Amino acid sequence: MLREARYAIALTGAGVSTDSGIPDFRSPHTGLWAQYNPMEVASIGGFRSNPVRFYEFWRQRFAKLADAQPNITHQTLAELEARGYVKCVITQNIDSLHQKAGSKRVLEVHGTYTRGVCLGCKKTYSIQEIFKKVERHRVPLCDDCNNLLKPDVVLFGELLTPDFDQALDEIERCDLLFVLGTSLEVYPIAGLVPHAKRRGAQLAIVNRDATPFDRIADIVIQSELRPVMAELHRLLCA
Repeated sequence: MLREARYAIALTGAGVSTDSGIPDFRSPHTGLWAQYNPMEVASIGGFRSNPVRFYEFWRQRFAKLADAQPNITHQTLAELEARGYVKCVITQNIDSLHQKAGSKRVLEVHGTYTRGVCLGCKKTYSIQEIFKKVERHRVPLCDDCNNLLKPDVVLFGELLTPDFDQALDEIERCDLLFVLGTSLEVYPIAGLVPHAKRRGAQLAIVNRDATPFDRIADIVIQSELRPVMAELHRLLCA
């Protein structure tokens, strides 16, 4: 399907990064939201009401993102793009591992952990600058307007990034949507899948667990990603 596609794009979720040591969010027993209330630590309301708690929760987790390295899935997608098989990656992940692996066209619909923004004047800061402020003051404030600084990631209760509009354009163009490591339970991202199918695209889903759209897919591989992507790399990138 990848060999024959004119315009294939990939849609990736948290399962892509678990082999890099980054836990996913929604697994029933090991996901973050099985252990913590996302409304407290991952919503815009929770952030505004208790930024100290927010930063206590995310400080070590963001540090772990900085240390993480791309795995075989990131590497294979970068190679598939370099060889012309995949035109872009739409990712729900905030870890920037696709870019670290070498992918050039990455749409980060949930933002990126690598920078932050002032909720007042919109001045941007590197995440390192923000956490230096956290170390000194517990709550990071803007140098210019003294408003709260927030990592440039989409929290519950916020709109997606402008990359989502570009993602819609890509879905309009694609003739193959390659879905990797996502439960397809979060909207509006999940809605891209049936939209692509309605536009005539083929649909391939590789995920450890079943998804709500397996029934409309042209191919479903229910598996951990590592062996599947290693085989795909052997077939198309060796």
